Amino acid sequence: MNRRNFLKMGSTLAASAPLATSPLLTTAALAADPPRSSHAGNGKERSFPAGFLWGSATASYQVEGAVHEDGRGPSIWDTFSHTAGKTFNGDTGDVADDYFHLYKQDIALMKQIGLKTCRFSIAWSRIFPQGTGTPNPKGLDFYQHMVDELRNAGIEPYCTLYHWDLPQVLEDKGGWQNRDTAKAFADYCGYTVGKLSDRITHFMTVNEMHTFVNVGYGEGRHAPGLRLDRAKLAQVNHHAVLGHGMAVQAIRAHGNSKTRVGLAENLSAVTPVIETPENIRAAEIAIREENASFLTVVMEGKYTDAFLQRMGANAPKFTAEELKIISSPVDFVGLNIYTASQAIAADNPRGYSMVKKPSSYPHMASPWLSIGPEALYWAPKLAAKVWGIKEMYITENGCSSDDQVAADGHIYDSDRIMYLRSYLTQLQRGVSEGVPVKGYFLWSLLDNFEWADGYEKRFGIVYVDFKTQKRTPKLSAEFYHNMIVRNALV
Repeated sequence: MNRRNFLKMGSTLAASAPLATSPLLTTAALAADPPRSSHAGNGKERSFPAGFLWGSATASYQVEGAVHEDGRGPSIWDTFSHTAGKTFNGDTGDVADDYFHLYKQDIALMKQIGLKTCRFSIAWSRIFPQGTGTPNPKGLDFYQHMVDELRNAGIEPYCTLYHWDLPQVLEDKGGWQNRDTAKAFADYCGYTVGKLSDRITHFMTVNEMHTFVNVGYGEGRHAPGLRLDRAKLAQVNHHAVLGHGMAVQAIRAHGNSKTRVGLAENLSAVTPVIETPENIRAAEIAIREENASFLTVVMEGKYTDAFLQRMGANAPKFTAEELKIISSPVDFVGLNIYTASQAIAADNPRGYSMVKKPSSYPHMASPWLSIGPEALYWAPKLAAKVWGIKEMYITENGCSSDDQVAADGHIYDSDRIMYLRSYLTQLQRGVSEGVPVKGYFLWSLLDNFEWADGYEKRFGIVYVDFKTQKRTPKLSAEFYHNMIVRNALV
């Protein structure tokens, strides 16, 4: 494939969602794409291991739209986004990218870019509109057809079973404050995997427990918009990790011999503020303690002593049997990494302190998205060491940019390329040293509904005009295409 042909697909896509042929990608010819690298490389060669998986990630409520079609029930994000003042400009996911109707065109776009895998999530309320009870066959049909389309395009599907869109009926019964939700989640996962494991091998139970618990139930900035006290929030936390463990067991029971199960967690990506032996040791201690209530308890089957001491009377109530369920063995771990948390050695009982970022610290278009590429080296490296993880994926990494369509039709998101190149340089550093990261899922293929930020913040490498659903590849799409083709940094 050469640049003249790259993404020149407009004539093959439906008129309802035209793909803009990017002038940037068609004006100058490449003689030929360079051959894909076939060896691990060493820093100088800047290549990735043969078979490294390059993909993108999406979430059901952020892209699908069609919220009232084919029997889908309402989720907490439908309710939250339709509540005045909760999202930017009152934006909702009612239409989003209309992926429900346009997935064939978007999968063709994935193939043209060269993606080898696609991470997507299933809307629980499409499968069980009431959260439990009778499954909805039309909801299942959508995902079966969509996965078939991915496979026909040569793209491996990686499925996330919960990406924050809890059925509203279950929230009305207490949501994740109610232990029964963990059981309902496991039942949904078991049924869904039983129906899809003939097409999908890799399943993730939950996406970012840390976020949907703390931001949704603690800070109130995400659905369901609650501000619980510390004790109640800790119990929500416990029910979330318990739901993950129950789901792992249900997936094992309903999957097949090829089914592999993990999770995708946005751990606190601890890095040494300066790479000295003292600070590296501090970061190793910190990554365990700073993730005590999520990834640590999942991997170790216990809450750390320091966490329980810190929580005191507000600590979650749990049983030994629940801890055993929570730590049900997983086949892989997905890490969602955007920023870095910096640790420094300290003469205190913990052995470390976390360094607060000054107000001048550089960030992307989203104020929270501070730039810390070293996180893509240190977080997987330390996680592998602390928890003995043998297989990892970067299940999300990417950034927002102030994307503008220039007068010539291009979107010159050079800041996103800077971000991606910087982070992927650190990831290549890690895999060249043997850190067991097997693949990378860029967030995101398309601009989409960015939760409370609505449509203000754009994370895609493809620009979406939300009024017309027209797709226009950005400069970063060409960057990522070349990364994939070369299997090396560009």
